[in-house]
Amino acid sequence: MAKARILIQLDTDVHPSVFDGVVAVDAGVEHLFQYGNVKPSDVRALVHGAMFTRGPSDLHSTAIFVGGSDVAAGRSVAEAARMACFDPFRVSIMQDSNGCNSTAAAAVLCAAKHVDFSKAKALVLAGTGAVGQAVCRLVASQGGVAILGSRKLQRAVECCEALASQGVRSELVTPVASDDQAAFEQALESVDVVFGCGAAGVELLSSEQLARAEKLCAAIDLNAVPPAGISGILVTDHAAQRKKRFDYGALGVGGLKMKIHKAAIRQLFAANKHFIDAPRMMEIGRALLD
Repeated sequence: MAKARILIQLDTDVHPSVFDGVVAVDAGVEHLFQYGNVKPSDVRALVHGAMFTRGPSDLHSTAIFVGGSDVAAGRSVAEAARMACFDPFRVSIMQDSNGCNSTAAAAVLCAAKHVDFSKAKALVLAGTGAVGQAVCRLVASQGGVAILGSRKLQRAVECCEALASQGVRSELVTPVASDDQAAFEQALESVDVVFGCGAAGVELLSSEQLARAEKLCAAIDLNAVPPAGISGILVTDHAAQRKKRFDYGALGVGGLKMKIHKAAIRQLFAANKHFIDAPRMMEIGRALLD
């Protein structure tokens, strides 16, 4: 008799995300155990509780989802969960704090419909945030060059160095500061894609700046709260063609993001050895589009 599918949600916030819980149920999870305010020091006992209550042949029916608004804390919790597992007692783990990995995967896949990232250059606005860094990582993984944008150059440099320390080739992620207008304009005019990954309600790129970026093949704004992060892009845009450029708004990307999120959860239960992060979600999303 097949065991019920159990998802154990380890959330770094005090109250586990209702959004993530609903998506899990919609993805077919039969039992959802939610834990809030989880610290790395809490993880080993929680994971061992998942590992040792079922035999190895049934552990594919138990999985762990790491969420919460603090992406760095989520990475630490996910890594602690991975380190707590050992053969043959393993469970699959998915890390998508604040939806950063599934959102970044969907955004890059939308852009990839219009550009070949092995030959492309992308400007990632607000690239120091969780989604922005994930986008940079994914662009570089496809062989593309990501220009990581921030208001302050030092912050952009620090993030590029952090990505390099995580294995991203340093020549594929370069910094730029919007405070240096000349350098920023030069970067904007050289890129094939621009991603707006900023905080809600903050304009990152004006319509005048966007109009001067004549090389652009795609522009993707992930901000759903007015004003738009990239002026002129509507939240509902989905491959909306403006001149030779294709535009995507937050809802235009969101449909694919939700499909990736649900498919990733279902994949957790296909085997007991998956670790699903942004690159794996990119693979899942690509399969959905094929």
